[in-house]
Amino acid sequence: MDLGIIGGFSFLDCNYPRTAFDIVYAVDNDAYCTKIYNANFDHKCEIKDVRDIEPSHMPDFDILIGGFPCQSFSISAQNPPRLGYKDERGMLFFEMVKLLKEKQPRAFIAENVKGLLSANNKQAFPMILKEFSEAGYYVQYFLVNASKFGVPQKRERVIIIGFRDEADKDNFAFSHFIPKASVLGDVIDKNEDLNEALFFSEKAVAGMLAVREKMNKGRAQDLTQPCNTISAHLAKVSLNSTDPVLMVGGRYRRFSCREAARIQSFPDSFVLDLVSAGRQYKAIGNAVPPVMMWHIANSLQCAFDKTDGQRPTRVIPYPSDYRQAGIQGYLFEEEASYGV
Repeated sequence: MDLGIIGGFSFLDCNYPRTAFDIVYAVDNDAYCTKIYNANFDHKCEIKDVRDIEPSHMPDFDILIGGFPCQSFSISAQNPPRLGYKDERGMLFFEMVKLLKEKQPRAFIAENVKGLLSANNKQAFPMILKEFSEAGYYVQYFLVNASKFGVPQKRERVIIIGFRDEADKDNFAFSHFIPKASVLGDVIDKNEDLNEALFFSEKAVAGMLAVREKMNKGRAQDLTQPCNTISAHLAKVSLNSTDPVLMVGGRYRRFSCREAARIQSFPDSFVLDLVSAGRQYKAIGNAVPPVMMWHIANSLQCAFDKTDGQRPTRVIPYPSDYRQAGIQGYLFEEEASYGV
């Protein structure tokens, strides 16, 4: 989310310019993810549990961004029903709400899996929206597919956006930017076909084939289409699961770390190899596609631009085939500056 919201990177020959946003504060409780983060951003991330954040010690900021675990939400038997949690992970949502109540930033962006919409017999999500609303925000949400933004992955996620002021809410117009479609074949490295460590053993393949017809396993991907969703357990990807894999010369193989990062739309300049492959896979699989986030941030900037009466936005120089298709994007003038 951080790379996407500040921009200043290229992916598949398309430039995603620097935005008006700057990161002023970042925390993560995973030391390995933090190591990757700090190698790629000027502003350094702190290793900290979000429950230990003291709002009074935070700098002021315009936007709060983040994700929260959805596995832990439950509806407890209370009258009226309240949003509960099964374990400590469920508390993290309340930490985000607490920060919004105490700091009252101009807006927030929260990301979560599609399953959040139906969690707890569809009771949890309305309560989540209610909590955000009661923190003082006009709240809206979108179910987005990363492949609609030029990401070579069919990754569906819920994006919740809230505005403190009605003017920003009224000026916000979000829609899919649909540039030239990116497909899996655009990001696969043929050199990795020589890496025997990425291929599944004959035993693993035989076990999968024994149950393939009735269990729909061994999901080799079509290189001419976006990839199915990749997950945080890519290091332990299995043929006996829904994990996407490749078929090369009649053999199944995993994605390399760099291929997985490209599937998520990270530029090759993004440093990953400071930690083990397993830690890289986890960080990549848990990430939000930067290209998708950049488009969300771009729409947010346009709303702020209109509210603040900044100079007119300028058209982003997409490649010629995008312009010929009538695709346009908008970016703030450089004088604008916002803290995230």
